Amino acid sequence: MTELLNEALLSEILDIAIDAGKEILDVYENEFDVEIKGDGSPLTMADQHAHNLIEHRLGKLETVIPVLSEESSGKVFEKRRNWQRFWLVDPLDGTKEFVKRNGEFTVNIALIENGMPILGVVHTPVRAISHYAALGLGAFRCEANGEVNPIHVRKSTREVMTMVASRSHAGADVEKYQKNLEKDAGEVQVTNMGSSLKICLVAEGKADIYPRLGPTSEWDTAAAHCVLMVAGGKMVDITGKPLEYNKQNILNPWFLACGDPEIDWVQYVEVGA
Repeated sequence: MTELLNEALLSEILDIAIDAGKEILDVYENEFDVEIKGDGSPLTMADQHAHNLIEHRLGKLETVIPVLSEESSGKVFEKRRNWQRFWLVDPLDGTKEFVKRNGEFTVNIALIENGMPILGVVHTPVRAISHYAALGLGAFRCEANGEVNPIHVRKSTREVMTMVASRSHAGADVEKYQKNLEKDAGEVQVTNMGSSLKICLVAEGKADIYPRLGPTSEWDTAAAHCVLMVAGGKMVDITGKPLEYNKQNILNPWFLACGDPEIDWVQYVEVGA
């Protein structure tokens, strides 16, 4: 385990995410313009303001570590291929939900070491709630009033399961997954939500499975991946292999955010049939 991880560092990253959330809310609570990036995704002043704050504050930490952010320019693989440790940041995960003003967007900050997330903070600015974790330190949810509670995935029952689906990106393959799960598990309730909050729902035991059978990027998942992993769950591709970070292609494979580790969640995947 890295020598960097301690409660002081985790607390500092949580503070950075909360302050970035305040920058986002300053924009959210007023009129704002929306630009469309080259990949078709939306961009607002809130994304850039949060990025600037996070990058600046991470650069002031005692140990300086490279930063890869969705809004940064240093995405070329040749510049990062030898990074053994780096910050992976999505300053505003769920920009579509931000534009819709439904509150389901987050600030995501993760520390990656040797391709694995070892620290992660997911802050929800509108609700002032944070999910955070680090290897060896535990996984937690902090309420708006400052109350902190440890979180853990739940033991699934075969009577009723809860599946989380993307509010903006679901699709036929996810519907097939639900139907296959229902054949084995009975009733499956579906909760739709935006951003990495879906993964956090599994981590805190409010949902059993989140099948993401569609595109995401590494910065979309890394922080919540750490929270889920430390909370007793796992994130795997549709072959069962754990997600990895700092790949040449920054896109994630299709994946499952899994709760109860005793269930073979991969068996319910049926793609293209």
